[in-house]
Amino acid sequence: MTDESDANGAVPVAPLAPDALRRRCDPAQFSFRTTAALDPIDGLVGQERALDALTFGAEMSGPGFNVFVLGIPGSGKHNAVKAFLREKAERAPSPDDWVYVHNFAEPHRPRALRLPPGRAQRLHEGMQALIDGLRTAFPAVFESDDYQARRKEIDAGFQRQQQAAFTELAEDAAKQGIAILRTQSGISMAPIREDKALTPEEFKALPKKEQQALQKKMQRLQTALQEIMETVPRLDKERREQIRELDRRLATLAVRRAINDLADAFADLPDVKAYLEEVRQDLVANAQLFLSGPSAPMEPEPDAPTGRPTPPPRPSGPDTRFRRYEVNVMVRHSLDGEDAGAPVVTDDHPALGNLLGRVEHMAQMGALVTDFTLIKPGSLHRANGGYLLIDAIKLLRQPFAWDALKRALRNSCVTIESPGAYMSVAATVTLEPDPIPLDVKVVLFGDRYLFHLLSSQDPDFRELFKVAADFEEIIEWDEENAGLLVRLLGGICRNEDLRPLNPKGAAAIVEHAARLAGDSERLSVRIGPLADVLREASYWAGKAEHKSIGAADIKRAVDEGIRRLDRARQRSHDAILRDTMMIDTDGAVVGQVNGLSVHVLGASSFGRPTRITARVRMGAGRVLDIEREAKLGGNLHSKGVLILSGFLSSRYALNAPVAMAATLVFEQSYGGVDGDSASSTELYALLSALSEVPLKQSLAITGSVNQLGEVQAIGGVNHKIEGFYDICAARGLTGEQGVLIPASNVKHLMLREDVAEACRKGRFHVYAVTHIDEGIALLTGREAGERGGDGLFPEGSINRLVEDRLIGFAESRRDFGKGGRSKTGATGTKAKANKEDNNDPDDTREDDESGDKPENGSESGSKE
Repeated sequence: MTDESDANGAVPVAPLAPDALRRRCDPAQFSFRTTAALDPIDGLVGQERALDALTFGAEMSGPGFNVFVLGIPGSGKHNAVKAFLREKAERAPSPDDWVYVHNFAEPHRPRALRLPPGRAQRLHEGMQALIDGLRTAFPAVFESDDYQARRKEIDAGFQRQQQAAFTELAEDAAKQGIAILRTQSGISMAPIREDKALTPEEFKALPKKEQQALQKKMQRLQTALQEIMETVPRLDKERREQIRELDRRLATLAVRRAINDLADAFADLPDVKAYLEEVRQDLVANAQLFLSGPSAPMEPEPDAPTGRPTPPPRPSGPDTRFRRYEVNVMVRHSLDGEDAGAPVVTDDHPALGNLLGRVEHMAQMGALVTDFTLIKPGSLHRANGGYLLIDAIKLLRQPFAWDALKRALRNSCVTIESPGAYMSVAATVTLEPDPIPLDVKVVLFGDRYLFHLLSSQDPDFRELFKVAADFEEIIEWDEENAGLLVRLLGGICRNEDLRPLNPKGAAAIVEHAARLAGDSERLSVRIGPLADVLREASYWAGKAEHKSIGAADIKRAVDEGIRRLDRARQRSHDAILRDTMMIDTDGAVVGQVNGLSVHVLGASSFGRPTRITARVRMGAGRVLDIEREAKLGGNLHSKGVLILSGFLSSRYALNAPVAMAATLVFEQSYGGVDGDSASSTELYALLSALSEVPLKQSLAITGSVNQLGEVQAIGGVNHKIEGFYDICAARGLTGEQGVLIPASNVKHLMLREDVAEACRKGRFHVYAVTHIDEGIALLTGREAGERGGDGLFPEGSINRLVEDRLIGFAESRRDFGKGGRSKTGATGTKAKANKEDNNDPDDTREDDESGDKPENGSESGSKE
């Protein structure tokens, strides 16, 4: 390490000590041999606030106290919340069972029945046993000798009544000399002589008076015959009524014997008892279903005398005659075993049908048919009485699902709805099942942006999701939290049958958690990325035949993960090393400095240097941001450039107008730039251009600046340092190279091991600065200078040179405006000066740098 002194002998800011560049986790703090000996813990390390919110939301019974879990992806919040709720659900009582049954009064509106837990399946099995029993009992009853004898007696009585009427008529006709004849065409009459019916010729041969007398007799007999024939349907109806009554008595007896045990088992449930009574009546009325063969493709409905409406057509199966007597179990629970307690349901695809349930249809003879047995439960049904976990963004992506969920929560009931009703399309014949009362805690998962967006744009959201459980992504790095994190990760190793961590491996994963957090005082609790590193480290440990995961295995897992996504970084750095992208790492140049930016490409992010240049001349006092003019700079970048103007005008040449025209540009920048983290870098370039003192190209800079010249914290500091280090290392470390960072970013340093080692050997340096004066002294080797009692900066200092240059610009502009020759040798008229003022490129609006987000953030383009 070399000390650099300015011309006046002042010592600039010293490089940071090696211990400040990367915090170490001491393996000695772990007393175990491997994490296999540790007791596992749940996924709620350092989440006391979120845990309290979850506990409150789960126990609060008021309306609308559903929970929204906030946190970034990969934080492990899904598994942690599920484990937490399952523990509470195991101690909760089991909710009621729900079934759908046939509605005998309105078949298109299936009835929902509530039963105590565990009894829905008994009802289902009981109804199956009832129908199976009756399928045997009914044929036995109606094919018995006793029934057949009674049936024959009824038929015989009908025959006797009918025959007696015909016999009486025949005897009366014989007394009058008329014979009643049965022919193939029906019953006819003819006069008789000597016990022989007269032929038509013989009848015509009779005298007219006799013919007329016989015709009158036959007409009277014909009328009597007609009256007898009219009584036959009435007698047949009476016969059928007698048979029906016989069937009803026997069916009632058979059904009563079959259903009594089932009715007694559910006598304590009035709704079920009423349903079983309706079943009994329908079975008695439709006993003939059990006496015929399997139904036709579509089952015929009861006859008109029952007075029941016709339901939607029902699908055929092996035998559809008895589908109306089935019990469709929607949800069932038990009082012991795996199903005991409240349900915890995760809906990974919360489409409308999956959420509310649906009525399925079957294609049958060119039509879509359905019945209540094709009603399928949704996740709200399965979670009723417990907890329903849904990813908010998945829910919002599904048509109609978000409104349907809000409606269900607001009305406290689940109503099965068809998507066709929303879209006003012609729907098939379907059902209208009874709504089912809803008592559920819905837990939505999403990021903070989505939570605040819904809170501000959807008034219903604030009424229905009153509890926010905000999960931390980072926790304080102390010995206790490090131990808890290792226990949590050790539990993952055990659950997934991975190799356990040894103390050195545990220390390495803790340090990696700090790198993920981008902070030497914090640990990331994004369990997803940490678990992925463990899985890969276990793989590499197996390849190396290690029994446990050590520090080398963790390092290889991290390095291999970076290497798989490293193509873009390599190509970017190759362009610099091959001088395609111009970056100097030695020498000194006026108005040129190395800025640092972070490039984020999906899951990959890396730092790289960017050349920033500044040029100055006499002008109207504005700083032109070329990035903004080319529409490559964002709003934050523009803000940073405007801050530079404010700093210059408030610090230098206070009694003279700012008559400078300056241009700033990110050289060879072909993408968007946003953020203000290079504003201090741009200011150094401006100060160098104004003072005409060269800046060391062996140093790179990052940091934003305010109007007071204070250097402010930025994001991505580790990536930026490592990006410049990689270029310098590839060209050869000289011991002069390094990076200037804001002093407020020192606590965020968790540099790679190779970078920290190079700094430890004095081959690379990291400087922490608090003010622009400290940075400019490091970059130029000159004192920045403070304004003395005479109101002037020290002679030869950077600030004095800058101020003198600005005063010179102001005097030249004044002289130029009078039509004379400026001090720089420029001539011109006042008109020309005015014209230049109006067309000065500095008159356009200016911009600045790009502000950074934390290292683990996601942005497109480059970030300064």
